[in-house]
Amino acid sequence: MAFSSILYSPVHFPLREPRSHLPRSRQLSVTAALPPAADVAAVADALDGTTIAVIGGGSVAALAAVLSLSDPEKRRQMQAEEVGGGDKEVVREYFNNDGFQRWRRIYGDGDDVNKVQRDIRLGHSMTVENVMKMLLDEGPLAGVTVCDAGCGTGCLSIPLAKEGAVVAASDISAAMVAEAEKQARNELLEGKEELPAGLVLPRFEVSDLESLNGKYDTVVCLDVLIHYPQNKADAMIAHLASLAENRLILSFAPKTFYYDLLKRVGELFPGPSKATRAYLHAEADVESALQKAGWRIRKRGLTTTQFYFSRIVEAIPA
Repeated sequence: MAFSSILYSPVHFPLREPRSHLPRSRQLSVTAALPPAADVAAVADALDGTTIAVIGGGSVAALAAVLSLSDPEKRRQMQAEEVGGGDKEVVREYFNNDGFQRWRRIYGDGDDVNKVQRDIRLGHSMTVENVMKMLLDEGPLAGVTVCDAGCGTGCLSIPLAKEGAVVAASDISAAMVAEAEKQARNELLEGKEELPAGLVLPRFEVSDLESLNGKYDTVVCLDVLIHYPQNKADAMIAHLASLAENRLILSFAPKTFYYDLLKRVGELFPGPSKATRAYLHAEADVESALQKAGWRIRKRGLTTTQFYFSRIVEAIPA
């Protein structure tokens, strides 16, 4: 399921051009210089109104010092016990209930979102745009089979279908799948009885990534690896690669010392956005997993907004 790569703490990227002035040709190669310190005062906006003490000077050392004040891992264990399982069960439960309501708003186009959620919406939509550009750079998508692994509410599946792709979309959340199917019918049929010539409704199913099978020209998995620790992510990347014949596109929350620290600080403050464990991944680890599966990275991209950052890689058989 498409879950935002938000790290629950704001990072400002002063060198990033305003979205309205960023040419589509450059969206794929967006890079940003890390600021010398996080604007910790703005964290309150990301924590659903929680008020926290501002750490003076933005010192990384000061940020690290507060990590001992809470035990987010204990909260995760309690959540897992409540639903009778591990990460997968927690994710399924969350995205079928509170998480579904929250992320349906974020992925939608309504006004019932706060500043942070609106920024995450922008970041995710930019990731979808960048992935569509990657795909269309290789030519028309009419008739191309695409597996959208972790489709969420259909943010990618629907644009793919509009381009004529034959889409198999899945998500671990039945609520997400139902919403995606509803949105697809509304947008593709537009109140008519039949689809326009050349278009096919995506085939939606409820499934975790491990259960996916079949063969597709292209497999795409956006912002889902955030639910997998690296040892499991390696196996999942290999599995997704086994389903793809020509292209595999992944997006994931990049793991660096700085981003990891921000994430850990954010986890000190419980909130509905942090009901599931979030794993960051080093690009080198993802690339290594792809190489072991016999694939190599051909294109890379980085989507950044104030509260959302996601690395995109396109891989092809080596």
